[in-house]
Amino acid sequence: MFKLALVQALVGSALAGTVIWDGRFNEFSSSTDLNNWSWSNQVGPYQYYIHGSAAVTQYVNLSPSYKNPADTASNQGVKISIDKTAYWNGQNMRRTELIPQTSAGINQGRLYYHFSVKRTNTNAPRADLEHQVNFFESHFTELKYGLLSGASGSSDPTLKWCVSGQTKWSVTFDADVWHNVAYDIDFSANQVSFWHSTGSDPLVLTAGPFSVSTSSNGADWHLGVLRLPMNSDLQSSDVEDWYFSGVYVESGSLNTQIGSGVTPTTTRTTTTPVRTTTTSSTTTQRTTTGTTLSTTIRTTTTTSPTTTARTTTPSTTRSTAVATTTTSASGSPPANKWGQCGGIGWTGATTCVDGSTCQALNPYYSQCL
Repeated sequence: MFKLALVQALVGSALAGTVIWDGRFNEFSSSTDLNNWSWSNQVGPYQYYIHGSAAVTQYVNLSPSYKNPADTASNQGVKISIDKTAYWNGQNMRRTELIPQTSAGINQGRLYYHFSVKRTNTNAPRADLEHQVNFFESHFTELKYGLLSGASGSSDPTLKWCVSGQTKWSVTFDADVWHNVAYDIDFSANQVSFWHSTGSDPLVLTAGPFSVSTSSNGADWHLGVLRLPMNSDLQSSDVEDWYFSGVYVESGSLNTQIGSGVTPTTTRTTTTPVRTTTTSSTTTQRTTTGTTLSTTIRTTTTTSPTTTARTTTPSTTRSTAVATTTTSASGSPPANKWGQCGGIGWTGATTCVDGSTCQALNPYYSQCL
């Protein structure tokens, strides 16, 4: 087993792939930068709209102390919080989530969704409630924590990796332990596997592959947490904090080393589409000197891919991520309880498992409730 793990680590390190979407917050001065994003101004690496009614700093905060110390490629990590105000769009589930803002093909071929997650003893997540963590909207692969809905018992302190709601791996979710994760998703072969380690240890293949419908129209992956309610949960005053580090999506071969994923600088620096206005200043500078000409070439190169990346995907993304029951994928199995079951552009399941019904929450999102 040790030899297998060593071989996996060496192979992953030597053949590290390419970062096609980088969510490591390296270009953020604070979480308030998330407010720059809106449906009419789709900028930055994240869409920010699934949260409560308070200020962004009540739900999302950034700090170097929030990252895995082994993650040298990240300048800071993120603390994502849920409290009694963290209800979105009239739902009764507490949730704070960030959605990738990208036109990269993060639902194509074989990809690796990287992140590290931990908790502390301060504002610890409740073990008596189900938490869905870093999930796709069809829930074909995700982490869960706490007592799963419908399970017997009063609490469950384990962090679980689930495939279509079925637990395939679990570990006690102890405080102050960084769990490093890579979702190994082969969208072409409809298979998922799970890579895991703790602290600074390299990732090791821990579970899988499992066959599953890898249903995703694009960036419908949620970085964050959704907590399912119980009878007395709506007005409870508890706060939960979740910590994430080293968030990125990789193509090619898996990089098993923690914190060594190559950061695509040109992608990360294109957080605002204001770069597109440099065309006019560029024209003026061209008439000045040869020096400004080289500046012009550099500016144009940065602008063009950024504008494409930040403008094209969002509309495609949220057409996918939020939905009604207008479109249906033929033969799709019923969606699990709390899963998406319809919406504008939705091509997944439009029926629900027994015990739940598909309810339209808005023109963009229907859910099994």
